[in-house]
Amino acid sequence: GRRASKDASFHFLRKELPVRLANIMKEFRMLPENLTHMPSLVAVRNMYKQSFMDLTEFEDSDDKDGFTEALVRIRDRHKDVVMQTAAGIMELKEIAEISANTEANIQYFLDRFYMSRISIRMLINQHTLLFGPEEVGHGDHIGCIDPNCDITRVVEDAYSNARFLCDQYYMACPELRLLQHNGTCGTARAPIPCRGQSREGSLTVPYVPSHLYHILFELFKNAMRAVVEHHDADGDLPPVQVLLIKGKEDLCIKLSDQGGGIPRSQMDLLFNYMFSTAPQVSQVAGDNTPPLAGYGYGLPLSRLYARYFQGDLTLSSADGYGTDAMIYLKAMSSEANELLPVYNKTCQRQYNTPLQTNDWSSQVHSSMFIRPFSTNSLNKMSHSSSNHHWKGLMTTSPGSGSSSSCSSSKT
Repeated sequence: GRRASKDASFHFLRKELPVRLANIMKEFRMLPENLTHMPSLVAVRNMYKQSFMDLTEFEDSDDKDGFTEALVRIRDRHKDVVMQTAAGIMELKEIAEISANTEANIQYFLDRFYMSRISIRMLINQHTLLFGPEEVGHGDHIGCIDPNCDITRVVEDAYSNARFLCDQYYMACPELRLLQHNGTCGTARAPIPCRGQSREGSLTVPYVPSHLYHILFELFKNAMRAVVEHHDADGDLPPVQVLLIKGKEDLCIKLSDQGGGIPRSQMDLLFNYMFSTAPQVSQVAGDNTPPLAGYGYGLPLSRLYARYFQGDLTLSSADGYGTDAMIYLKAMSSEANELLPVYNKTCQRQYNTPLQTNDWSSQVHSSMFIRPFSTNSLNKMSHSSSNHHWKGLMTTSPGSGSSSSCSSSKT
């Protein structure tokens, strides 16, 4: 916070970060052996091992400046971990058929692995922004956290950059209709002022702007493509509507499009890391290669960002009409605690439990850890669903980025 102590942060992180790294390194052993031998996964494991060794050097040292420099090196070293992990799984798919059981374990692991990564980067970014030599100015920000994050501004930033992409691809783009309702003071629903006008009454909440931007950008680009391809681009396109609602406990962001919707049978596939309708991209990282291009990781990662501070991301759709995405954030900072994976024997049993066949009464679409369809089923469904565009869409990110996000914590 504003009264943060460099000494206290140093003593906390030099104990906490090695534990978080060690936990996820131990869980790598639970993956199928042939996957852990994939070159990209070997490189990721070696990164984590090196970072762990770098941190243990400070176990009995009080070199705070050296520790901060080490954190910067670790952050930079791990910047492509998402893409490299995805590449490792694609390498496995190219040489072997993945069973439903293996696929379920990979899905379970990736949810936990990426949530752990989000938490580690959050801690590193907080320390380096508050106590590092960079001294990046972000107004009233406390590190990456904005105590009064203007939700409207982040929505507009994400829409603007997604619109830039959509215009490049299609020479057309749906407009944004932005509404808000403040349930804490009983105000009527009213349109948000446009850019440059008064922002009096804008909804704010303590949050990490870069996390919210990441979620909104993914949702906007998917909604835009769905709308453009479902309608005649030369005609009038229905707008993408965003409704901001602040209640006593939650702040909800509802993003609605009229892009044709998604069949209910395919809803769970949207959050599956191994399913993407986008063309497969090169696995070689370059300067101009976006971190999520063609891997289909946008929605699963966006949901993890939302859940990290006890929020959520859900989708509901009317097949043939459109899709609603709901982002839930905690309105009170006292309730926005980290949601971290738990490492215990229950976790180990999850990897060793065979995939159960659902009976007729089994509930579907009920959990982030639901066992997904097999790879063969995914491939068949992806070929039969080429007209829906809510997964792996327009995966190039604009070079401009978001003015409201911390560049060091966007991924």
